[in-house]
Amino acid sequence: MKDIDYENLFNINTFGEEHWTDKFTHYHPYQATSYSALNTLFKTYKVNENDYVVDFGCGKGRLIFYINYFFKANCYGVEMNKDFYRACIKNKSNYLNKNKKYEDKIEFVNAFAQNYSIGLNDNKFYFFNPFSIQIFIKVIDNILDSLEKNMRPVEIILYYPSDDYIYYLENNTPFIIKNEIILDDLYKKDNNERFLIYKLSYLE
Repeated sequence: MKDIDYENLFNINTFGEEHWTDKFTHYHPYQATSYSALNTLFKTYKVNENDYVVDFGCGKGRLIFYINYFFKANCYGVEMNKDFYRACIKNKSNYLNKNKKYEDKIEFVNAFAQNYSIGLNDNKFYFFNPFSIQIFIKVIDNILDSLEKNMRPVEIILYYPSDDYIYYLENNTPFIIKNEIILDDLYKKDNNERFLIYKLSYLE
């Protein structure tokens, strides 16, 4: 299937890219994860209807709708850009026209990532290199703080991972690498074209 076929299937529009002004120097430009990359990820990585997935810097919500449609998981999109947040709400409305029974399993939050209150059931966290390492550190700290209230297995999913993200996770947190999923055709030209999955070392 082509990207447009998935958009039509979900009844959404998540195309486009965006570059911020200097006002948002800690936030990186919007670009949705391609559907082909998502297909590669989820051939190996498992999600189920009891999972609570959080996408930081969700853009227009592509990952949210993909996961909810195919895996029926609970999905939360965190987006600081008001225009993209409004696009998410519109996409959600259109998506629910065809998938009404999943209304309670999708939520979008217009907030800076570091201000998002980690739910005590949130257990899978997705990052497509959305912001600076300073913000990433704050978000990871928030995730770890939530474990003090509800200890549970949690996983970090990085797409196109920055060296800063990798170094911080592997040298300053209890997360360890669980899996690496390479996008074969793209990886030959760019070795960042991959997913890295991290899990907690003390819950093996």
